[in-house]
Amino acid sequence: MTAVDEQGPAALLGDASRRWVRLLPWVVAFVMVAVLLPTTVDVLSGDYGLNVGLASALAVAQTAPLLLAVVRPLEAWYVIFTADVIGAVALLFVDFGDQLVWPFPPMEIVGYVALCLALGLREPRRTLILVWLATAGANAGLGFFAPQETSGSVALLTILGGVALVLGAAIREGYEARRRLAEQETISAAERERRTLLEERARIARELHDVVAHHMSVITVQADTAAYRLDGVSPQAREEFGSIAATARESLAEMRRLLGVLRSEDAERELAPQPGLTRVGHLVEATGRAGVPVDFTPYEANVPEAVGLTAYRMVQEALANVVRHAPGAPTQVSVSADGEDLTVVVVNRAPATPPAEPFESTGTGNGLVGMRERARLIGGTLDAGPLPDGGFQVTARLPLTEPDTEGEPT
Repeated sequence: MTAVDEQGPAALLGDASRRWVRLLPWVVAFVMVAVLLPTTVDVLSGDYGLNVGLASALAVAQTAPLLLAVVRPLEAWYVIFTADVIGAVALLFVDFGDQLVWPFPPMEIVGYVALCLALGLREPRRTLILVWLATAGANAGLGFFAPQETSGSVALLTILGGVALVLGAAIREGYEARRRLAEQETISAAERERRTLLEERARIARELHDVVAHHMSVITVQADTAAYRLDGVSPQAREEFGSIAATARESLAEMRRLLGVLRSEDAERELAPQPGLTRVGHLVEATGRAGVPVDFTPYEANVPEAVGLTAYRMVQEALANVVRHAPGAPTQVSVSADGEDLTVVVVNRAPATPPAEPFESTGTGNGLVGMRERARLIGGTLDAGPLPDGGFQVTARLPLTEPDTEGEPT
């Protein structure tokens, strides 16, 4: 549950988002040391009869490393485990009552269980198994020297320590599983968005192929027939027209080969002409029949085919989103131009009454990704976002002139 960097291991819960959670292990360790240290000195010297100096040394070795356990629990375990065993052996040489617990007094058990919990939160399973075996072995070995009946206290540290190790390991592994799942979900979302973007680019390429192919075909036909349509064409001009037609045909062939790479195997061939601004009215009518009142302001003018296709697809996606997510919401669609840019605006207000059926949740949620990509590829921009009243607005500005490409690498 912690990260280890080049400067050493971080504290337990050091990667938590909240500051109080990151401070919690330090606070718990400090409180335990502050409580257990004087208690251990008092119990070992007063109740068990150990020398005050030896009791104080054992108490420091058994409790102070709990602060180290916040950062390095395994190193702290080496110190505390050794001190606990030495303390148990030291108690064999003093006379204490039968009512007292041996080999490990209660305050030592509390500190050791807390240490095992810290170990479970940090160390791998192999280390935890070795720690538990060492604990069980020490208890079993000390059990042969028990000075009196201990009523099961010899095995108490083994049982409680094992429970703490398992609990800590379960918490750590559960946290790691959730963290890996969150990372995988983030990666999957990014990959899904990337795949959607690539698919949209391939679709745009297929559509633009039809637009460009039409113009190239016109160039080819005009170049091939120029010598027959025009009088007095010189041999040099006839040869030039032939070269132009050959170049146009070669360009068409190259474009078709590129389209074959971009086209997915399951993509259907679109034989109908690509839509443009003149088809936006049909979209509005279809959306109205779906129960969405649409106010449409058309733009009657010729625009480049790529721009008209992009505007049509944006209106199509925006109206589809209204039908999916805000059925019945009043919607406005307007197309206008200022001489340099074609502006497409689709605004839907919040529906007067909530929809009777839940919103559609089967979409990819990446429609805006494709719309932005379409706008970017022709040098335009797209602004989209919610309105204060609960509606949504999409505004696209598409250039009517060729973008300036001077200075760009070719």
